Amino acid sequence: MGVDRFPRMRRVNAIVWEVLAAEVHGLSDPRLSGVTITGVETSPDLRRAVVFFSSADMGRLEETGEGLASAAGRLQALLASQVRLKYTPRLEFRPDRGVIAGMKIEDLLMGAPTPGPGGGE
Repeated sequence: MGVDRFPRMRRVNAIVWEVLAAEVHGLSDPRLSGVTITGVETSPDLRRAVVFFSSADMGRLEETGEGLASAAGRLQALLASQVRLKYTPRLEFRPDRGVIAGMKIEDLLMGAPTPGPGGGE
C-alpha cells in the first residue's frame, strides 16, 4: 500500500509542472492571461507530456489552449534549458476537466435553495 510504484515519473511530472507554471506567466500572449498549469502527465519514454490547464475565465478555454499551443515551442525550449532529461517532451495542452467539473458543481450549489432556520424543509 505505501509503496510508490512510479516515483521517478512523479518527480519528472512535478519538475516539468514547476518549470511550465513559472514560465507561462512570462509569456506576452494576451490569450494566456489568467492561465494556470494544473498538472502534467509525462509519458514513460519522456517523449510526450500532456499539460493540463485552467483559466480564470473558463469561457476562454479554447482561446487559452490555442495560445498555449502557439507557445509550445518556446515553452519546450525553456524546459530543455532548465531540466536535464534524456529527451525534452513534446508538449500537448488540454483543459483540466476536473477543474471544469468542480466549477459546474459550484455553480449548481450556488443556485440551490438554502434551508431555512427550521432545518431542511
